[in-house]
Amino acid sequence: MKSNYRVAYDKGWQDVKQKEPTDIARNMQVHYLPGKQQFIVPFLNENYIVDLARETIVRENDGETPEISAAILVLHYLSFFQTTAEVTGKWVSLKEIPNGGMLFYPAFHKDAICGLIKAFGQQTGAFLACAAILGGQMAKFGDVSAYFPVFPKTPLCVTLWEGDGEIPANATMLFDPSIECFLHIESIIALGGYLAQRLIKLAPQVSS
Repeated sequence: MKSNYRVAYDKGWQDVKQKEPTDIARNMQVHYLPGKQQFIVPFLNENYIVDLARETIVRENDGETPEISAAILVLHYLSFFQTTAEVTGKWVSLKEIPNGGMLFYPAFHKDAICGLIKAFGQQTGAFLACAAILGGQMAKFGDVSAYFPVFPKTPLCVTLWEGDGEIPANATMLFDPSIECFLHIESIIALGGYLAQRLIKLAPQVSS
């Protein structure tokens, strides 16, 4: 029996192939090479080659295959859009995203936000160092924050408030409200969780 990840991965390829490649490239701001049937997709400071003919996804600089959860996010980014919406430049929490954001927020906070607080609540400098590795740019929220162009049209912003002896550390993750046009709610949550996971995994490297 196929795992849920494998089912989602296979379905992702089907959905991508049902769309016109030039529409994908134009609407989602990725590059398409018609002679090779390949997309070049920027994803967290790396480019990924999405090969339609071979149904493969590899990192451009070293040919490595991403973990399946990341590959699914790439496929969903290329296939979900239904409109020509643009990024608004505004920020909202997951709770403000329609079609389930409020419902799923408690689990997202437990899985993603609490992990960020634990890793960086007393180490905001380490957070900025980790953010830079993933292409994050400093923003002006909280004590420290970083803006991530995770995919070309799905920016995320992570904000931290450093704790002290009296006030506990806190964190939040913000989304451009246009993200609901580019990913369904489960993928929005997965994208935020993936960014948090990548940052947390980098923490020991910059703290050592």
